[in-house]
Amino acid sequence: MSLQLPARSSERLRIDTSLAIVNIVLLLIFFFLVAGQETRPPHDISLARTSQLAPSNLPSPLLQIRSEEDWLLDGQPILPDLLAAALSESDEVLHLVIDKEADANLLIKVLDHPELVNRDVRLVTLREGPAQ
Repeated sequence: MSLQLPARSSERLRIDTSLAIVNIVLLLIFFFLVAGQETRPPHDISLARTSQLAPSNLPSPLLQIRSEEDWLLDGQPILPDLLAAALSESDEVLHLVIDKEADANLLIKVLDHPELVNRDVRLVTLREGPAQ
């Protein structure tokens, strides 16, 4: 007795990947539509401003930079060339205040001064509000 099995077909069972590819493409399209949208900040954001400061609340030594040649060290005017002599007696951290509207190059020039290269410099931000 012999059994006759059906002949093998030359075509193998193929998995249709087109549906998966379409799903991936659609997901990518949705992702880029959402990620590509510009986010706009609310119009009512305002940056903090300080109008008056109590000198007792400020850290020391404090270097205020108003312009390239207008510097104050602890409230006293100082020339940039004399900063090394003024800071020689102090090895503490130097606190630096600069206007938020100042050019970034000004800050870079200040930090490149030889007197400040090996010194810890901390940027100080001033908050608007009632003096405490």
